Amino acid sequence: MASSAPLSKANTSFCLDLFKQLSDNDKTANVFFSPFSISSALAMVMLGARGNTQTQMSEVLCFIETLKPNQANIREDSPMQSQMQTRLQFQTQLQQQSRLPNYLRNMVFSGCLQCMKPQDGQDDVHTSFNQLLSTLNAPDIQFTLSIANRLYGQQSYQFVKDFLEETRKHYEAELESVDFQTSSEEARVNINSWVEEQTQGKIKDLLAKDVVDSATVLVLINAIYFKGSWDKRFEVDSTVDAAFRINKNDTKPVKMMCQKSEFTFTSIPEINCQILEMPYKGKDLSILIFLPNEIEDDTTGLERLEKELTYEKFVEWTRRDLMGQTKVELRLPRFKMEETYNLNDVLKGMGMVDAFDVAKSDFSGMSPANNVVLSKVVHKSFVEVNEEGTEAAAASGSILPERSIMIPATFIADHPFLFFIQHNTNKAVLFAGRFCSPE
Repeated sequence: MASSAPLSKANTSFCLDLFKQLSDNDKTANVFFSPFSISSALAMVMLGARGNTQTQMSEVLCFIETLKPNQANIREDSPMQSQMQTRLQFQTQLQQQSRLPNYLRNMVFSGCLQCMKPQDGQDDVHTSFNQLLSTLNAPDIQFTLSIANRLYGQQSYQFVKDFLEETRKHYEAELESVDFQTSSEEARVNINSWVEEQTQGKIKDLLAKDVVDSATVLVLINAIYFKGSWDKRFEVDSTVDAAFRINKNDTKPVKMMCQKSEFTFTSIPEINCQILEMPYKGKDLSILIFLPNEIEDDTTGLERLEKELTYEKFVEWTRRDLMGQTKVELRLPRFKMEETYNLNDVLKGMGMVDAFDVAKSDFSGMSPANNVVLSKVVHKSFVEVNEEGTEAAAASGSILPERSIMIPATFIADHPFLFFIQHNTNKAVLFAGRFCSPE
């Protein structure tokens, strides 16, 4: 349990940081992605990163913690200088203590960085990933969850042996030799076929035409697929036609699933929001739905919630001892989403800059020639929620004090909401989404 806690912290922090970036691009669009798929794919890339490239990736993926300094120590007139000093301090500690730090919370404000001492030496981060992957990939008769990693390397290119051994050891990622130089389209089709197979046909054409070419050296792929049935299913006969309010003025028709059952439930008065947990069969996985009581802003009604949602608040608001079992009249729309993201600019905006810069990238741990640059990070995801349960898939490629709980009798999701599919033991967020508009 102790080893999984830092991983869940980094995973959730990265999830919320990335969520804000994707949400800000279009405040009214549906959002759906797998933070676990993206972070594990990039962690494989980090096995070969060194120097400032590795530092920036560690910061963005939340493998380092920021301690907020006393306000008196913050120089408001020079935030850039403070960030530069922070990075220099961290690089010094990183070089002195370990090649990779333990999982820690992501930087929210400029401040002092503090490395935790790795419990398992230099490979602590990747060991934690390996332990979680083993847990998530364990066979379970209650639901289907599979996570697979693979490397596709140019057949004539020499990779560092240790890099290949570590990706195999920690991520069970085998290297498949392909010919990008003369048969890049054939290689692309091969990669897409593997991803489609691993996601039960839900993720098709992860790599679009011309994403790989004769200059491609290495493609790292992570694919995740989940299909789970509700612990308490909806009756199909109870589903009704209803209006979904996409904003204060407009609606769209949906099929609204209905049931009355006991659920883990809480109300968060400070943000005028309700949170409902719906477990899947076996109760190892749950979906957490964050629903504002009303649409209060001029867009989706989610702006305040998205702005205030941090790692600390996510953990506090979803504490089991504060969420009680209550009989709830639940109405939830049947929905389906498929989203594709080119994450290059998003990751650069979050601080992962050098990895994409041919003049600055340092992947010397991957190649003795040190001529590798991260050219593309592509993520494609799919989710379907219906009366039976949830089917979700994704693939990533990398070229409070006690409060008074107010229990309402209804949870009617007829307006935009956030949702997170979480592993209950490890607290890893496998999928995250924002449902704003039906198809």
